Amino acid sequence: MSEKDILKKIQRIEIFTDRLVSTVFAGEYESVFKGQGITFDEVREYQVGDEIRTIDWNVTARMGQAYIKKYVEERELVMMLVVDMSASTSFGSIAETKAEIAAEIAALLAFSAIKNNDKVGLICFTDTVEHFVAPRKGRRHVLRVVRDILHFQPRQPGTNIETALGFADRVLKPHSVVFLISDFKDTGYEKQLRLSSKQHSLIAITLQDRREVELPNVGLIELEEAESGETIVIDTRSEEARQLYEEHNQHADAERRQIFRSNQIDAIHIRTDEPYVKPLIRFFRQRAARS
Repeated sequence: MSEKDILKKIQRIEIFTDRLVSTVFAGEYESVFKGQGITFDEVREYQVGDEIRTIDWNVTARMGQAYIKKYVEERELVMMLVVDMSASTSFGSIAETKAEIAAEIAALLAFSAIKNNDKVGLICFTDTVEHFVAPRKGRRHVLRVVRDILHFQPRQPGTNIETALGFADRVLKPHSVVFLISDFKDTGYEKQLRLSSKQHSLIAITLQDRREVELPNVGLIELEEAESGETIVIDTRSEEARQLYEEHNQHADAERRQIFRSNQIDAIHIRTDEPYVKPLIRFFRQRAARS
């Protein structure tokens, strides 16, 4: 993708997410991700109906009439976008790759965060952390984050979720909001997933292309595993071969979902050939209902 194409895509993403954030997501985001408690704001005169336990007895004694302490929610949060940029995310059987869809989702989440005066950061990873943007506020900062995802060229092909989450834990304060966006073509990350979920509000977003689920009947095809480079030839005219392929992927999908459930990780499953807005809204509303 050329620099000109990237700029056009950023502009399109900005216009699209602006509308969604203004009409839906900013409010949904705020209702789900609360601040880290309350903080003292001011004292004011007691009014009928105020909670007696909030009376500031020191001020009341000095002023000769009742005053109460007023508190406000400590709103500011940090959102960290942990985005898988391994070789497998460059795959896409439709107009956009998984990496491009990840950039759009990241933009939607990031603009929702800054609308609520939160900070946004970015970690791009493969089998190591290749790019880190410290959390900051502001629209220009979010546009930079989106550009970095779209412009990113990975140095390594593999995926190491454990390393990425471990890095996030080291650079973030506890109780941050962490969105892990990946196709989860990795193993051995369950322990770190559990540790990170205890420190932060961790949400896993799985990206899946339709051709990773099912194969069309188009004769002999050669499939290449993007991260290892291994290839295999499949005769898609064979119903049995197509069935085995689907069963293999369904098994991997079921294992991943079980990992999320057993570790109480909120998860969002997104197919790149289907609109991603509905699964995101459904997640926010279900989580808000639980809260």
